[in-house]
Amino acid sequence: IDDLPLLMDYWLSATDEYLEGMGVDLDKLPNRGDFTNALTRQITLPIEEKNAYALIWEVNGKAIGHSNTNPTTFGDRAHFHLHIWYPEYRRQGHGLPLIKLSIKQFFERLMLQKLVCEPYAFNPAPNRTMEKLGFTFIKEYTTVPGSINKEQLVKRWEMEREEFTVVCKFW
Repeated sequence: IDDLPLLMDYWLSATDEYLEGMGVDLDKLPNRGDFTNALTRQITLPIEEKNAYALIWEVNGKAIGHSNTNPTTFGDRAHFHLHIWYPEYRRQGHGLPLIKLSIKQFFERLMLQKLVCEPYAFNPAPNRTMEKLGFTFIKEYTTVPGSINKEQLVKRWEMEREEFTVVCKFW
């Protein structure tokens, strides 16, 4: 709950250009109150009932970003997202180790069988990251990947639990 203002600032203070570069439909962004209420509800639900699950990323004690699953089906699958909030922390080598830790938490805490990521096809950073992590590229297609997104071309990456147990040993 204490991290919600930082999360809200990331989404609601970002430039239109930055958000559109991630495939966000600016007309779909909720206002601060509605967004805070929705996330507060997810935080307070038992883990088995969560549709979204988030982890805050810290570097040297400073919150710099987050990774979340949404939608999430406990014990089955989840779609995950990754965001570094501050430009000065991007392209500094923080994303890969933080997402490794997040993926481990997602598989273990949510008891997942499959983890899916569908980044905007024209956003190279997350697509490179998925490949480096050993996710399997499934396809490139047009969809609306999330509640605040516009229809867009995405690249679908997947990792099954069995793959995770093998590749995470090499991380």
